Amino acid sequence: MNVPLLVLNGTEGYPTTMPTLAVNKKAKHDYTVIDTVEAGISLLGHEVKSVRAGWAQLTGAFVHERGGEFWLVNMNIPVWQQKNVSEDHDPKRSRKLLVSKKEIEEMVSRMRGENLTIVPISLYTKGPFIKVELALVRPKKQHDKRETLKKRQADREMGRHVKFRG
Repeated sequence: MNVPLLVLNGTEGYPTTMPTLAVNKKAKHDYTVIDTVEAGISLLGHEVKSVRAGWAQLTGAFVHERGGEFWLVNMNIPVWQQKNVSEDHDPKRSRKLLVSKKEIEEMVSRMRGENLTIVPISLYTKGPFIKVELALVRPKKQHDKRETLKKRQADREMGRHVKFRG
């Protein structure tokens, strides 16, 4: 039986959907997102298995610029199989991000000029690759966080009201 393979930008057999593997929910609560960019990430083989299983945690992770490259710091990827990993393995090691030089220069200049931070928002697959969505963010003040919570609650109440009326 011949089953046609799915073709997507030259990558055969990979689904067109992009499943989200991890989301940094706290980032949207603590920061105001100004701009986003997509980046690749350099992982070890067992880390790829852990990420695809949904074990990665982005909470508390941030991006650091070192030597003209971006590094993802403090992202936790637990080991896939404990017996197959060396004893000195660090699940929170710094991981290199694959971003073009032009994007790095642009984001670094904006980051330093406006006193901003770069944090990962989500981790997802795109074809056979694992990608990270990076966001250029500004920290929220406490009153801004309260306003966001009040607005979300009001939207939820309005949605309930409309749902029961219709």
